[in-house]
Amino acid sequence: MIEFYNVTKRYEGGQDALSNISMNLDAGEMAFLTGHSGAGKSTMLKIISLIEKPTRGQAVLNRINLNTIPKHRIPYVRRNIGIIFQDHQLLFDRSVFDNVALPLTIQGYRPQEVARRTRAALDKVGLFHKEKSMPITLSGGEQQRVGIARAVVHKPMLLLADEPTGNLDPVLSREIMQIFIDFHLVGVSVLVASHDLKLIEELQKPVLTLNRGKLIENGLNPIIESTDIYEQYR
Repeated sequence: MIEFYNVTKRYEGGQDALSNISMNLDAGEMAFLTGHSGAGKSTMLKIISLIEKPTRGQAVLNRINLNTIPKHRIPYVRRNIGIIFQDHQLLFDRSVFDNVALPLTIQGYRPQEVARRTRAALDKVGLFHKEKSMPITLSGGEQQRVGIARAVVHKPMLLLADEPTGNLDPVLSREIMQIFIDFHLVGVSVLVASHDLKLIEELQKPVLTLNRGKLIENGLNPIIESTDIYEQYR
């Protein structure tokens, strides 16, 4: 599913946000990405979601080389990814229904299919009754659920979440994490960046820990370092 082979990301100014990262998240697996602020968690998620590209090394998603993918193919690859942000990034001038339906509308689904999938996604996060509400009227936890519904409405094979519980209390944090676990249990791959170490420990899932751009803990299956693999994805 996600494979990094000695991935390094260097931004302007010369500092490495990531340094020689190798990891492998299998299809259908759930894991957490931890580390201090600025450790490189968001950079890893940006590379996986094709917002950034590695400076060196190989990044592979579902057997697609993310280093060399043409720009016109990026939107098609992203259709297989659902992304959840800490700040929700909802459109406050549109209803909950319209926010969740947006990815399907952009992709050109028929209105009947948009309505069916949107209501199904809202039902999965417990907000079926809020479809006509405006986001400003919702609590922080409810807004985050809307963001999750929008991320899964197109049935992605991979969910990426960047500090999705950072602004929530412990009870709401557990509820949000349980939603991710529920998707994982039906075969969706899930990678969650979080600094809530206590909650992560309770959930007993594999952990990747970054420190100053280096991977210091890797609870996933070991990656096979092989020149054959590098050639395979060129």
